[in-house]
Amino acid sequence: MPETLFKIDLTKPMAKQDVPGHNRWHPDIPAVVSVKPGDVFRIECKDWTDGQISNNDDPSDIEKVDLRKVHMLSGPIRVEGAQPGDILVVDLLDIGTLPGDEWGFTGIFSRDNGGGFLTDHYPQAAKACWDIQGIYTSSRHIPGVRFAGITHPGLIGCAPSMELLQTWNKRERALVEKGGPPWKPEIPDLAALPNPEEAVLGTLSGSEFERVAAEAARTVPPREHGGNCDIKNLSKGSKIYFPVYVDGANLSMGDIHFSQGDGEISFCGAIEMSGYIDLHVDIIKGGVEKYAMVNPIFKPGPVEPHYSEYLIFEGISVDEFSGEQYYLDAHVSYRNACLNAINYLKKFGFTGEQAYLLLSCAPVEGRISGIVDVPNACCTIALPTAIFDKSIVPT
Repeated sequence: MPETLFKIDLTKPMAKQDVPGHNRWHPDIPAVVSVKPGDVFRIECKDWTDGQISNNDDPSDIEKVDLRKVHMLSGPIRVEGAQPGDILVVDLLDIGTLPGDEWGFTGIFSRDNGGGFLTDHYPQAAKACWDIQGIYTSSRHIPGVRFAGITHPGLIGCAPSMELLQTWNKRERALVEKGGPPWKPEIPDLAALPNPEEAVLGTLSGSEFERVAAEAARTVPPREHGGNCDIKNLSKGSKIYFPVYVDGANLSMGDIHFSQGDGEISFCGAIEMSGYIDLHVDIIKGGVEKYAMVNPIFKPGPVEPHYSEYLIFEGISVDEFSGEQYYLDAHVSYRNACLNAINYLKKFGFTGEQAYLLLSCAPVEGRISGIVDVPNACCTIALPTAIFDKSIVPT
């Protein structure tokens, strides 16, 4: 087994760990461990909420989760010799649960606390807990379903430079000041701007902690460095190429998912879990310019659930409430595809909330299937039929 370079105690919050991780991005968060190109090592991770969710039938913890604390990341990890302009090559060798913590959760956040892709239809908090047995999972909260997971880190990336951090904060603040789109002016929180409350910044303390906490970017979105991309195919066996912005790269990761559907539509929509990641690292000198890299690139691994039969639901860019036509709007189209799948599953005994949670965390395939045929974009969501204990195919 690879040496564990970052260990966690599941009974303690991240800030109280012997070596704390972090929940903000900033170039001045000190690395907690150093590795060399070619090294193989293990990193342990808490779940993204830092243990705020319990394995029970009460969704009140989802309703009241403190989003200022997320995401809890393990690291930063310094890679000796990595310099700005290089590419950091990261191999995900293995990902798994921690002993004694073989469970996960999926949630619908309430409209007043984060919401989700379909919050206009499902504004109340809900939760499903999942028992993890090897590669399979099932839930007492969504009976009649069992599937193999495609385990992956929802969040992994390198530290930004100060210049890149300032770019993030400037453009995201401008978006917030601009306000929501004309067709959805009530949208709150267009971006999560820097917030020092509940910041965890590794070993920083005193005035340095206060300075960095005021400047540091939240971990909520994906950005140029990777970050919270929530890509389900970024599983074991994958090779990821990250642009390096600071000396040592300062790689961090967390938000491990046992399984997720494309889009992770309910926001807390994967099967969230604590776990470990085994990694191998290397460097391509000068790789950013050589390969015109702006965002990370990855090569998927060979390990994923093998489902060959799907029921596929289409959606087009027409507002489901008003009937208003939108021009090639993939967001509206994908929302309609999801709603069509949910309404279909309700005919087979699932509640809307159960179907919503399932589309978020099962290995469904989402696609932009057509983006040129004016005025309707066409998006699809493909639901593997073998995950159900009965046929859901029309007869």
